[in-house]
Amino acid sequence: MIDNVFISHVRKVGDSADWKEQSNEEHSNGVAELSARFASEFGCEGLGRVIGLLHDKGKEQKDFQIYIRKVSGMCPELVVTNHPAHAYVGALIAKIHYKNLLPFLAYPIMGHHSGMYDYGDYESIMSRSIPSDVNSEKMVESLALPSFKNQPMPYDCHHIIRMLFSCLVDADFLDTERFMKPEEAELRGGKKTLAELKPLLDNHLHNLKSRAKDTEVNRIRNQVQQVCLDAAVNAPGFYSLTVPTGGGKTLSSLVWAINHALKYGKRRIIIAIPYTSIIVQTAQTLRKIFGVENVLEHHSNFSFVDILNSHEYDADVNGNDVSLQMKLATENWDYPIVVTTNVQLFESMYSNRPSHCRKLHNLCNSVLILDEVQTLPTEYLQPIVNALKCYQRLFGMSVLFTTASQPVLDGRHRGNNPRVKFEGIEKITELIPHPFALHDKLRRVKLHFDEERNDYDEIAERLSQHDKVLCVVNTRKDAVEIFNRLPQEDGALTLHLSRMMCPKHISDTISLLKQELKSNHYEIIRVVSTQLIEAGVDIDFPVVYRQEAGLDSVLQAAGRCNREGKMGIGDAYIFKLNKALPPGFLSRTNQARLNMMGKVADKFSTEAMTEYFLALYNMGTDTFDKAEIKTKLECPDFSHPDSLSLMFESAANEFHLIDDDSVGVVVNYENSFELIEQLKRNGSSYSLMKKLGQYTVSLRRRDFEKMKGLYDEVIEGVFFVSDRNQYDSKIGLITDNLWLDELLIK
Repeated sequence: MIDNVFISHVRKVGDSADWKEQSNEEHSNGVAELSARFASEFGCEGLGRVIGLLHDKGKEQKDFQIYIRKVSGMCPELVVTNHPAHAYVGALIAKIHYKNLLPFLAYPIMGHHSGMYDYGDYESIMSRSIPSDVNSEKMVESLALPSFKNQPMPYDCHHIIRMLFSCLVDADFLDTERFMKPEEAELRGGKKTLAELKPLLDNHLHNLKSRAKDTEVNRIRNQVQQVCLDAAVNAPGFYSLTVPTGGGKTLSSLVWAINHALKYGKRRIIIAIPYTSIIVQTAQTLRKIFGVENVLEHHSNFSFVDILNSHEYDADVNGNDVSLQMKLATENWDYPIVVTTNVQLFESMYSNRPSHCRKLHNLCNSVLILDEVQTLPTEYLQPIVNALKCYQRLFGMSVLFTTASQPVLDGRHRGNNPRVKFEGIEKITELIPHPFALHDKLRRVKLHFDEERNDYDEIAERLSQHDKVLCVVNTRKDAVEIFNRLPQEDGALTLHLSRMMCPKHISDTISLLKQELKSNHYEIIRVVSTQLIEAGVDIDFPVVYRQEAGLDSVLQAAGRCNREGKMGIGDAYIFKLNKALPPGFLSRTNQARLNMMGKVADKFSTEAMTEYFLALYNMGTDTFDKAEIKTKLECPDFSHPDSLSLMFESAANEFHLIDDDSVGVVVNYENSFELIEQLKRNGSSYSLMKKLGQYTVSLRRRDFEKMKGLYDEVIEGVFFVSDRNQYDSKIGLITDNLWLDELLIK
């Protein structure tokens, strides 16, 4: 201690020579208060308080007090001989006084800066001694093992520890921010409650119905909404909403979610979606209903600044910087409505990092809508479902699975050998009664399955016979090969969509497509796309072609055909190219479809989808737990925490829903060149990197290596393809060296 004060944080007061100090006692009490409040949401208030009180005890070390005064500039004359670690000290104090609860306290305290460790590193650190200049007296007289309404399962314990970790790190960040950046802390308050937002939804639905034509499709949409409203009073649990494309499931699921939340005191609605294209569309709809300040859109391609620069939305009526509010909210999801990706959601649930886990406690007592749930990867299905079961039973979450192609997530199933097992959810209640038979009432498409194989030229020729047609293929290469063979006719709109285009280019192209489909300016509109367009993107073609794939993908593509039912029955053609599908998931899903084809005649029925997923599990799945989460994180006895041997860091490193060895390159599209120049002049910043993300294409490692010499490394890890000729305005990034091709031609 120096000057009789243990300092936790210090900041200069404006331009004056004065310094403001936050004592360690003041900070620890502030963190303890917040952490206890967060943990009270799942019955662990006492544990939350203790980890808050203990987390920074290590700052009492004399060397730390010298260090913070020196590096802050408050006492520049001091000599720093050591920068001591401090996070582990509170964990050692917990070991003395709360041994029966040690993992619940020590893992979060020890990891609140660097992340939670694997058991071996944890044990090594816990063998250290408490520094002699730290007061190690007991902080709280008694503390009991947390008691939950439902008995914890073996896969629950690590989630409980991670949830306490979330409470601590968010409380630590918030209290620090409150002292160091009070102007930013002020922006975090004042969010509307779901009760205040509900009238906005009711008003929006009333206006929609008053303007809508009396058609069969609109009557069914109203019926689905009423079913969801009636079912919202049912007890918290797992529910599914199986509605064919065009049945209005986005708004209907929201009706269920907000009414269910108000009935049972849920604090927020989380909507998780697999594709950014659907997220953008969904978030745009929700912002129009609830206001830009009440809907948080959180994914890698979103720019907080761009949303305010658009003409579609106004800034906060209170004059607050909404872009900064949203940026701050991505840190902990403290918003009434959050729209995010499956990757962001589930990888956070298995992360060990403070920045990723910080948001988790705000999932407690929430409603989760999992859209297009059929896209959940089967090789991670067991830990995903286990997390959902834990969050529902222990943390008060209600879950709604929505899709036109409902997977099998309940019951017990085997993979392609007896040792591969999937333990699903005990009970999932479908909101739509079976007699409704929506797949019959909303039937707008006939499926045609090709027997013969075609080459690229033949598929292009078939597409050319239609004035308005969408073709969906499996790979980027297939998309560009077919697109390049289509006739470029005057007065025709011919579009290509794939991930060889940067996100801004994709967004622009989809917007153009939607606009022109409505305007009827072009008599001929032909589109060739990868799967990025087949789920959730609101477009309508009279004819759709889909390369062979799993039944869920086939039906999703068919959902872009005759979406509004204006032409009786549309046609969707399932074709085969004269080459094998890429090995792996694509081949397995297609084979599962072929294996169940003769079992159920109506491919649009829920029975067909059940048969398809059972075929995929039984014959196409060699693991439901690719990251081996069961081995790394499950513990058999919750009542004996001293027996836990948890591998938080290893599990986090292995649990990635998308196997990605790709490298991102910034392309020369629109104003990306100017942004790169800003990066060179000023270095990286959060907002600048978010903007550059809109102009980044992810390349497989082999394609990245092939392009050597065509890109420059602007700063470490940021690569820029400056030659605009390497980026085609129709198909995106060209990986072949155009200069070399030109030399060879000459």
